[in-house]
Amino acid sequence: MTAVLEGIKVLDFSRVFAAPDSAQLFGDLGADVVKIENPVKGDDCRYLGATTQELQALGGPSPSFRAFNRNKRSMELDLASEAGRDVARRLIASADILVNNFRPGTMARWGLGYEDLRETHPRLIYCDFHAYGGKGPLAGVGANDLALQAHSGLMSITGEEGGEPVRAGSAIIDLHASLAIVSGVLAALYHRERTGKGQKVETSLLMSSAHLMSYFYQDYWLTGHKHRPMGTANHLSVPNQAFPASDGHVVIIAPSDEMWQRLTHALDPEVLDRPEFRTASERLRLRHDVVAAISDVTRSLSKHEIHARLSAVKVNVSIVQDIGEAAEDPQLAAIGGIFAFEGDEGPARYVATPFHLSDTPGEMRTPPPALGAHTDAVLRDAGFAEDEVSDLRARGAFGKARKTPQ
Repeated sequence: MTAVLEGIKVLDFSRVFAAPDSAQLFGDLGADVVKIENPVKGDDCRYLGATTQELQALGGPSPSFRAFNRNKRSMELDLASEAGRDVARRLIASADILVNNFRPGTMARWGLGYEDLRETHPRLIYCDFHAYGGKGPLAGVGANDLALQAHSGLMSITGEEGGEPVRAGSAIIDLHASLAIVSGVLAALYHRERTGKGQKVETSLLMSSAHLMSYFYQDYWLTGHKHRPMGTANHLSVPNQAFPASDGHVVIIAPSDEMWQRLTHALDPEVLDRPEFRTASERLRLRHDVVAAISDVTRSLSKHEIHARLSAVKVNVSIVQDIGEAAEDPQLAAIGGIFAFEGDEGPARYVATPFHLSDTPGEMRTPPPALGAHTDAVLRDAGFAEDEVSDLRARGAFGKARKTPQ
């Protein structure tokens, strides 16, 4: 079976979460992805979120790095050196896709910007990914997922009513941005198939955060209304939030009047089947009363009992699981959501490509690479002779000294 991106060469000049994850997805689909890393320490994500002792216990990079860097080859390259930039230009000459997330202007200062390359490499698809975009008053400002949760207004609607702003538990803007990069690059690749011409793809954390907030912005532009935090509740309907159980929490969603009637009879009609609760409009108006009434019923039942009763009458319900329960949930494995990989370090699991193609599904071929593990192989594949490599090494293309890969 031929992978959908087999034969496509990707140069991944990015670090940390969003852009590396996008390059990983290209690798899942069969592309040859070369991760360009600074020789001194590589991608910062190799160490993020883990102490030295934890990294030693893991025998390699951090869980975060492992999550976003399978199906790649790692090459050490010092882009601050002219020799390193010479190597980069040679690699770009045969590349189909380039992804970077340096601050605006950095690649151009190295002579590796889109305008530097578009004439000599007209088929190249060049992706610039930044925090706030490539133009405007914040173009040169660096930021991460948390900063954009704040800037976008997401934090202002997250948390409990009347409480302090709360960060979403996952780097949701980063991972949304990863899929934006993939979408844009694949669209450009399709355009190239039809026209023979590459192009520049630009996106940012800001664009992804705005997309996540689109219906809140639309409401504001139309009405001037600014939404506020509602805990787990949703402003669109009631009930549509988490409720207490005797042994945890469940999420219950019953937006229609028909579903509400099924809910009341499944849980406790004497308490819940009130005339004033029977229409969606009135349930919105009486939100706090509805939530209190449901909570009075659910807190005396176990989460599995609630789930069983509501599932039986086709009311949307889900148990609030912890990380371990969710990662081990058999449904995730049933839909192909886990790559089980047997490598030199033994068996390991990874979250799979977030979509499934019936004929050419994504697959895991190689584990996240050690720093610089494929430098020599990449150079050989690109046609560098041994004397060239020796000269480039002496000129500092790969750092001052080769370290033990991490």
